[in-house]
Amino acid sequence: MQRRTFLAGSLTGLSAEVLIPGQASATASTPAPGTPTAAAVDEEFLAFLTKANEAQIPVVLSSYQNAGDSVRTIARKGRRLISGYVWGRSRYHHDNALLDPLRTLCDRLATLQHEDGLYDVGNLHSPPDSAFAIQDLCMMWALLDADGQAATEPHRAILETILRNAGPALATGGVHTPNHRWEVSAALARTHHLFPDGRYAARIDDWLDEGIDATPDGIYSERSATYASEVTNPCLLTIAWLRDRPELVGFVRRNLEATLYLLEPNGEVDTTASRRQDQTRVRDVWWYLTQFRELALHERDGRFATVAKDIERRGTGEVGDFLAEVLERPELAAQLPPAKPVPADFVQPYEAHQLARIRCGDRTATLFGGTDFHDIPVIASGLSTNPTFFKLRKGAAILDSVRLSPQFFSTGHFRSDGLQRTGARSFRLSDEVKVPYHLPLPKRYRRKDGAYALTLDGRFYASMDFPHRPKQYRTLRTSVTVTEIGNGFDLTFELEQSEVPFAIELCFRPGGSLSGVVPLEGTGNYQLAESTGAYTVGSDRIEFGPGNGATRVTMDPGERYTQLNGSLVPDGLRVYLTGRTPTRYTLQLRTS
Repeated sequence: MQRRTFLAGSLTGLSAEVLIPGQASATASTPAPGTPTAAAVDEEFLAFLTKANEAQIPVVLSSYQNAGDSVRTIARKGRRLISGYVWGRSRYHHDNALLDPLRTLCDRLATLQHEDGLYDVGNLHSPPDSAFAIQDLCMMWALLDADGQAATEPHRAILETILRNAGPALATGGVHTPNHRWEVSAALARTHHLFPDGRYAARIDDWLDEGIDATPDGIYSERSATYASEVTNPCLLTIAWLRDRPELVGFVRRNLEATLYLLEPNGEVDTTASRRQDQTRVRDVWWYLTQFRELALHERDGRFATVAKDIERRGTGEVGDFLAEVLERPELAAQLPPAKPVPADFVQPYEAHQLARIRCGDRTATLFGGTDFHDIPVIASGLSTNPTFFKLRKGAAILDSVRLSPQFFSTGHFRSDGLQRTGARSFRLSDEVKVPYHLPLPKRYRRKDGAYALTLDGRFYASMDFPHRPKQYRTLRTSVTVTEIGNGFDLTFELEQSEVPFAIELCFRPGGSLSGVVPLEGTGNYQLAESTGAYTVGSDRIEFGPGNGATRVTMDPGERYTQLNGSLVPDGLRVYLTGRTPTRYTLQLRTS
């Protein structure tokens, strides 16, 4: 496709109110059986995106001169303005009031670009961070070019210069994280499509030749819903489309399949197993909108169609951003296949991540025993270290985390070494922690000067030559058996081989009310000493108990955190149940 006709269908095909699913798309090379050759426009979807984009434009017009905006923010503001400007159904269509602000944004993007074609976005002269902006700039240039208005020629000239300067840098530069490879490749695919250069295609092939970092579960190596929805999935679809690589679509399909079982009834996506920042954050499904639409159309999958329509129904998030994608690829606005229910009654293990999801209607649970801590016992970016091993929700009543912290040599929270299925709807989490006492060095390792190697004990460093010392160990064995019963779950805790105090922490989502508990010092802290407590939101309720005594035991995050003044206190209403090992205690969680 020549660059002058790139996107032309977005401004003509939609007005004709007929679309060809897969038009101009690599994914259309293998349509599913029964795929129609033409489909009516989903007018409801177009109206939804148009309204959402129209709501964004006044916000941009009031903030486009913000001096603190990053390059990525500036580019996204420009994309929002251009979407409304070129779209014939927008009330901002060819509105000259958008042109000066857009010129200001383009000028700033040109000014901020280094001579080597890259931008600073936190990281200096960063190819991957630049690539995020370059993808938007490619869309901006192409939309304006297809629209063909003389008034936007100066804007296009600036954008073209930026893109031509950036391309060689992206084709020779490096990355930091797994998803960066696909972001850079997608930016190169777009740039190559507009301004062909063999170096760009070669670099894309180099990155793709490393293989896509997807596990058999369909989850990418970073395990992050954030980076799957914002980066990897859309980038793989872009590369598949522009570089005729339909095999990449299969990775996205498998990821969306896996995501179906991570969805919460309110549109959140479970992120417990993530290796990135979202492992302790809430993630919403709206980011997946056009991915679920595209695969619903490509696969004729009614479940994917249901998710896409649910996102529209909720209307949360910056969904106006997707208008540019639909103008770029009008086939995404075709009528979806008939809706089919998403899974709502299942036990779904993710063996590669030692995660399991259990759902029964509007009650869901997450079990997790797959942190990286047992292979790499450090706390660092890029590792799964979340000590939450169980979550439960019933409608609006949400128990965001269950954690356990024995006070055992400041080794911190219980983190299970795997997840074992023990029954149709039951699992076992377990771990053994051994802490050494070091004995005198064998004579052959002793030194007269006492200058021994600075080595790691497992918890701390000292000039003790720990590896060569014989040891005596203290051991704590912990297991938690989780069993689903008719109206909830039983969590049976067994701790043995050492006598230490412990605390179980239940953290509920703010917004509900607690009963049966006693307030502790500090905002949001409570204890259940006896009987049963409850957390209620409207008509939804989670009961928990029984209490296990009034002994106060603090949650010890471990020396790895306290040495750096770090914290593992989750946000919310925190209820503590305490005790002393050895013990066998069953926490009963009941929903209604």
